Amino acid sequence: MDLTTDFYSLFQLPRAFRIDLAELDARYREVQAQVHPDRFAHAGEGERRLSMQWATRANEGYLTLKKPLERAKYLLHLAGHDLQAESNTAMAPEFLMEQMEWREAVMEARSGGDHHELEHLHHRLRQDLQGRYEELAALLDDKQDPESATEQVRRLMFLEKLLLEIDDALASLEDGEMDN
Repeated sequence: MDLTTDFYSLFQLPRAFRIDLAELDARYREVQAQVHPDRFAHAGEGERRLSMQWATRANEGYLTLKKPLERAKYLLHLAGHDLQAESNTAMAPEFLMEQMEWREAVMEARSGGDHHELEHLHHRLRQDLQGRYEELAALLDDKQDPESATEQVRRLMFLEKLLLEIDDALASLEDGEMDN
């Protein structure tokens, strides 16, 4: 086994955004069954260390391919496309306006303690994300357009972060309700 093998090869999956998650789960279990450190408990130090490296690599690959955003970033990386997420913060003005509107709505609902509105925003954003991931799948798998896919991934990073903020707001309201 080669530790530099890409995650798709490791799990014997086609290099694509659209993957069968049940198949990924099964392939992950197969790899883990082969390399799990418990199988090498009585082996030499070198074999145990290699087993640990492979188990770690399999875990990393599984977590990367299981999450759509991480899978997309990884595919772009394999294709040689840098997201430049830290250095390139330029976004279309309409997307930035949309982000401001979302954030204002979340802040209002949070400060007003409006649990129902936060759940509504969460549901709307989840639907929006689903549509954007379908667009991303088409860009990566059907059109092979990594430039447009890179832009879509950068937008999805913002939206996923916003979803976490909504989740945090909901959790803080629920914690507050439990304290009363």
